[in-house]
Amino acid sequence: MAVLAIDAGTTGVTALVVGEDGHIDSRGYQEFEQRFPEPGWVEHAPDDIWRATLAACRTALARASTTVRCVGLTNQRETAVVWNATTLDAPRHAIVWQDRRSSGICARLRDEGHEPRVTELTGLRLDPYFTGTKLTWLAEHDPEAWAAKDLALGTVDSYLVARLTGGARHVTDPSNASRTLLYDIHAGAWSPELCDLFGVPIGALPEVVPNYGEIARTDPGHFLGLDLPISGMAGDQQAALFGQTCFEVGDVKCTYGTGSFVLVNTGREAVASDAGLLTTVAWQEPSGELTYALEGAIFVTGAAVQWLRDGLGLIETAAESEELARSVPDAGGVVFVPALTGLGAPHWDPDARGTITGLTRGTTKAHLARATLDAIAYEVRDIVATMSERVTVLKADGGGSANDLLMQVQADQLGIPVERPVVQETTALGAAFLAGLGAGVWSTREELKHTWRLDKRFEPGPRDERAYDDWLRAVSRSRGWATR
Repeated sequence: MAVLAIDAGTTGVTALVVGEDGHIDSRGYQEFEQRFPEPGWVEHAPDDIWRATLAACRTALARASTTVRCVGLTNQRETAVVWNATTLDAPRHAIVWQDRRSSGICARLRDEGHEPRVTELTGLRLDPYFTGTKLTWLAEHDPEAWAAKDLALGTVDSYLVARLTGGARHVTDPSNASRTLLYDIHAGAWSPELCDLFGVPIGALPEVVPNYGEIARTDPGHFLGLDLPISGMAGDQQAALFGQTCFEVGDVKCTYGTGSFVLVNTGREAVASDAGLLTTVAWQEPSGELTYALEGAIFVTGAAVQWLRDGLGLIETAAESEELARSVPDAGGVVFVPALTGLGAPHWDPDARGTITGLTRGTTKAHLARATLDAIAYEVRDIVATMSERVTVLKADGGGSANDLLMQVQADQLGIPVERPVVQETTALGAAFLAGLGAGVWSTREELKHTWRLDKRFEPGPRDERAYDDWLRAVSRSRGWATR
């Protein structure tokens, strides 16, 4: 008996078949195209995401040795998707979470004095990162798509559930809803006040359901001939928190993916932050009880390594970044601020841009590779430093956590141990855990805790405070660049 977990990420879709003991029985993966129609714009074709989902699931199921009982879903958050609720066709590309085009709308709403009320209701801030301002941009700039008959609005989870069920269900969960700027995290419902502010028709939004339980069923005619319950779903970062079994107040994880995201479980209390962190819903029980988290969102980390590969051609694979960086003792005074799509927490500057300082004639590609890994560790340190609770250990996951050098530098910079689990794909694992709880594969969270296994623990060594001071100086020089 197993769970099929679908992880619809930013650059591709991963499908895992997860057994009762938490091990990965099989996997499939399919990339999809990234579209950059203008500087600062990032788009995905929804049909590409759906085709990648089918391909990844087909591969994972063909390789599986156990029977799949249910489906769990996790997804890139904040991406705005528009589709026809009847035909399921998308009239335009999705606007991805990394997209910066709505920065002017954010500035306008901020100048009008709306940000304090928005933050009070949502735990978020006015930033192009979130879904609501993307939908406002669509209403103002693509009225034809906005006025389409049978309009359905949502994030990638809602769109995929619609496709998986043949249009039978239009739903989302609180972890995704709480990232839209349209959801009142205290009331646990869409806010008519916020929908009116952002010009979003509340009737086109999905129903908000708990993160696990009876959510929907797949339609065999649309999904590989399978009739299975969709019994768990969550946004990728909350799913990773669940997959790392961070069930207790104060538990902290960092997922190193396209971006990096640090979350701390705050339990039943929606803790407000005055240091640039976001208050968000972690998950909701079938009883309706909400668990909250504080989140530090870093937009570009793994994507910076991809840029070394694809943009500069310094490496052929992302994994080569570790070997190249290890060939030098340090970054040689080079500091790279990877603000390629602005800065997220704790700085929140959509007008920041990527900056490299400290270059000399002696600088090599190895120094730039090392500076990139250092930057990721510095960015995470920036966030952990703002957390009021004492962080004693950081659980790390995601593709970047496989880089031993990065994990050691991270432990050094934080001054605390970093623990990497055997299963580093904890985003998909969290979706599997939620679905398995919803369908009875697992009965309690204690069972899930027993499946978590340590791969490697990185103990902190000396940290270079001067290098970190240089990082802070470089960050200050990267800020506000796009406004000049």
